[in-house]
Amino acid sequence: MPTITSDWGDWLPRAIESADPDGVAIWYLGCNGFVLKGNEGTTIFIDPYVGLGDPPRTVRMIPVPFDPADVAEADAILATHEHTDHVHGPSQAPILERTDATFYAPDDSLAVALEEEAWTDEWSVDDEQFEEVNEGDRFELGEFTVHVEAANDPDATHPVSYVVEHDAGTFFHGGDTKPSEAFERIGSEYDIDLGVLAFGTVGMIPDKQTREPKRTRWYNDENQVVEAAAALGLERLLPSHWDMWRGLTADPKALHHHAASFEYPRRLELVEIGDQIEL
Repeated sequence: MPTITSDWGDWLPRAIESADPDGVAIWYLGCNGFVLKGNEGTTIFIDPYVGLGDPPRTVRMIPVPFDPADVAEADAILATHEHTDHVHGPSQAPILERTDATFYAPDDSLAVALEEEAWTDEWSVDDEQFEEVNEGDRFELGEFTVHVEAANDPDATHPVSYVVEHDAGTFFHGGDTKPSEAFERIGSEYDIDLGVLAFGTVGMIPDKQTREPKRTRWYNDENQVVEAAAALGLERLLPSHWDMWRGLTADPKALHHHAASFEYPRRLELVEIGDQIEL
C-alpha cells in the first residue's frame, strides 16, 4: 500500500497530541486541511491531504507536514467533497487505521473511499468507521457539535460545508465553495467566529485528459472570498488553499484591501502551514 514520508518528521502530530487548549486549538495543515482539538481532548481532522498531486498537472508547492501513520489521536475525519486533495486514501486511511476514528463524508466522497480506492481492502479499516452525511445533519463529537451545511463548488458532484460549534466559539469550513445563496441563511443561524474559505488565483493548468494548458479557476478570487465571508458574517476570515498548487498560488495579504470597506469579515486570520491559532 502507498506510504507517505513527511518533510518535517513527526513533530506536528506530537505537538497536537501534547496540546491542552483552554478552548479550541486549530492547526493549518496546508492545502485545505485543518485539525481542531477541544479542551476535553476531542480531535477532528478536516480534509487532511499530504499527497503530492499529479505532476506536472498539479504540483505541490508546500512541505508534507506529517506522515499519517504518525497520527496516534483522532476522533473523526470530516471530508467536504470527493476531490483527491480532500478524499485521499494514503492521507486519511492510515489515520483511521491507527486511531479507529470515524470518517464523515457525503455520498460521492464515500464512493471514492469505499469503491474507487477500496480503503477497507487496502488498509485495516472497517465499514463501521464510515458515516454518510447530508445537508441538514447534526451530530456530536465529544465537546463539539457538527452541523452539515450547503456548499457551492461547481467542480464537485456533492460538496458540503461544516459548522463546528464549541463553548469557545463557532468554526466554519467551506471546502472549496464559492459564494452561495445559502450563506446569508447560514450566517444568520450561526454566530461564526472563524471561517475558512478557499482562495487562489486563475492560472494555466494542464487539462486532465488532453494535458494541454487550460485557463483554470478552482478557488475564490479576492472579490468572491470577501463576498462569501460577508454573507456568512465571519468575525475572522482564514483564507486557505492559496499555498498549494503551482500556477494557482496567491497572496492572502491582498485581501486586506478587498475586505476593508465591508462590515464582515471583521478581521483576516493569515496563517501558514503548521501554524496554530485559537478559537
